[in-house]
Parts: sequence; C-alpha cells; structure tokens
Amino acid sequence: MIEEKNSDILLRPRFKMEFEESHQELLAKFQGNVKNTACKYYVKVIDGHIVVDIPAEENHFWSPQLHLEIEEIEENKSIVKGLFGPKPQVWTFFMFIHFAMAFAFIGFSIMAYVQWTLKSDYKTALMIVFALPILWIVMYFLGSLGKKRGHKQMDDLHGFLMKTLKS
Repeated sequence: MIEEKNSDILLRPRFKMEFEESHQELLAKFQGNVKNTACKYYVKVIDGHIVVDIPAEENHFWSPQLHLEIEEIEENKSIVKGLFGPKPQVWTFFMFIHFAMAFAFIGFSIMAYVQWTLKSDYKTALMIVFALPILWIVMYFLGSLGKKRGHKQMDDLHGFLMKTLKS
C-alpha cells in the first residue's frame, strides 16, 4: 500500500492510496462493515463511492465526513482516493457565504467607483470594500478552527479506513 497526502493547509484534505487488490475486493471489505453491527460509523456504499459518517451521538456542526472513491487501474491493482471534509450541507453553506462576499465585494467596488466619479460620498462603499477581505480571512480561520475541532474525528475515520482496508 502506498499512501499520498496533500498539504495540511487545505480545509478539505485529500489523499490517495494504491492497493494490490481488485476494485471488487476493496468494495467487499466496506460492504462487510455495513452489515457488521459492531461498526459504529455510518457507511454508505454506492457503486465505487463510499461515504463514512460519524455516529449521531458524537456528531457536531464541524464533524467531518470521509468520501472515498475506488478506481481500478489494472486487474489486481486499485487506487483509493479519499476526501475529508464537512458534511455537504455545511460545505455548501460555507461556499455560499464566500460567493456572497465575493459578489458584495464586486458590487460595492463598482458602487464606490461610480460614486467617486460622480463626486458624491463614496466612503461607506469604500469601507465595505476594505472590510469584506477582512471578513473573508475571518471566514477562512473559522473554517480552519472547525477543521481543528473535528481533527480527532478525522483521525478516527482514518483509523477506521485503515483497519477496514487491512482486514
């Protein structure tokens, strides 16, 4: 098994592992875990995609989710691609806020320019233009803080993944 990790700076860390097993063998390991009543994680297997969730009693807003994709590259050789990230609803909301701030930045920049060229008061629009990047940086650090809060759960999910794949 060869494991490749991307940078730890990312809010949604990715990794890639190569296995000397077929696509079906790896999927069967996860499907066996779905049927196992001792498994505390929620595992959904759909085609070559696997989603592993934290149990409901340990779940909080920043709880991570592990999304895996298994690709067969040769007859008995497969790649498992993984992505740790927040639940899709949290990620969608987070991205919506970022796009709204970008849209507001562009809108208030245009507003400040138009008011400046018309020689009217443009200070409010200009203050908002300078405040939005600061707010964006705050949002980035909130995301990083959430990632740190869910780090132990990410380690638990990674441990579960490794235990399942080695079984």
